[in-house]
Amino acid sequence: ENGDPQRTAFLLRKAWTLYSVTPLYRFRHARLRDYARLLSAFIAAEKQKGLAVEVGVELDIKVALSSFADIRGSERDQAAVLVQLSSRSKTSSRNSEDKLVWLGWFCSVFGDDLSENMLKDFTCLPLFLTHGAESYTSIVGSWFQKTFDCCFRRLAISPLNLSWMVAMWAGCKLDRAASAVELVFSMPRLPQPLDISYAIHPDDAKALWDTVQKTPGEISQEEVDVFMDCLYAHFHRHFKIHLSAAKLVKVSTAVASAHCDGIVKILHSQYLPGVLMLLTELAISQIQ
Repeated sequence: ENGDPQRTAFLLRKAWTLYSVTPLYRFRHARLRDYARLLSAFIAAEKQKGLAVEVGVELDIKVALSSFADIRGSERDQAAVLVQLSSRSKTSSRNSEDKLVWLGWFCSVFGDDLSENMLKDFTCLPLFLTHGAESYTSIVGSWFQKTFDCCFRRLAISPLNLSWMVAMWAGCKLDRAASAVELVFSMPRLPQPLDISYAIHPDDAKALWDTVQKTPGEISQEEVDVFMDCLYAHFHRHFKIHLSAAKLVKVSTAVASAHCDGIVKILHSQYLPGVLMLLTELAISQIQ
């Protein structure tokens, strides 16, 4: 939380796809430069098999791995690791800047539940976030799995966890004008797909949460249920639709947005650690 906001600014307002990762075996932060060289060779080999991501243009892919100590919750957490893939066309000039084509990062924010009983040769970075083409994600993930004997799994977000997120984030104090709190529901068992978007003024959502929450700084399942039930009752009063019978698939607030498919966009630097702590917890629960 004491990290430099400018160093973490690039993490904001991007759509990140979430994965959970089992502990990495014999991973060493001191060898990141070696790993970058090996991953670069692996990507080149995959391209030789006809798996090039860019079609019709010959690109050199540069790989950079770096440690990012700003992103961790406690001293027991491992420093985050950034993986950056950049491209430069062979026809472009030497002075032209490399173009960032894919970005991923491993992190653990208050991941003590997983790290406290971990053996010495294992590194716990259970949350992996990616931004870029899925083909690069597949190649990078394949290399990490083969090299460090770990397993990647897409991290979906259940409607229950989405309801927790919207309750927590709606109650956050913000230092600037906040956007509306929006919930998107998918209606089941209909011949044609139907989504319902439900937007609430941020002041109204916060006022409701403040009346529901009994102890500031603590949240219970009962409070989240009461918060959602109040929103459902208000919607039913106006539109005669029972949202409780629908599936909550997306929530959006001024703090962050999250989709059930495991896609998250973090919007406010002040709450970056809190969002990552929650996502780390979800990633650990999937591993365990």
